[in-house]
Amino acid sequence: MQTAAKISEVPNFGKKVVTVSGKEVLLINVKGTIFAVENECPHQGSPLGAAVVKDGYISCPRHGYRFNLTDGKCPDHPEFVLTTFPVQLNGEEIQVDLG
Repeated sequence: MQTAAKISEVPNFGKKVVTVSGKEVLLINVKGTIFAVENECPHQGSPLGAAVVKDGYISCPRHGYRFNLTDGKCPDHPEFVLTTFPVQLNGEEIQVDLG
């Protein structure tokens, strides 16, 4: 696990793009639960920093592909899966496991 940010840097219902070991990761705070996903849509590589998060899904701002925040699956296009990363909170630190 590597420290990616502090909890205070990702407000409730907010997002923050961070770089962890040279990889861009998008941190998402949904009611105190932190999710970490790759910051690139697997469909056409669009950055997800401007994506809409709703009902446990993140929607790509370019074409609207929706990905489950927990497992990265896209219900409408199962051939595309967004990479998700395990997150652990350690005090004020958000730690991400890039595997």
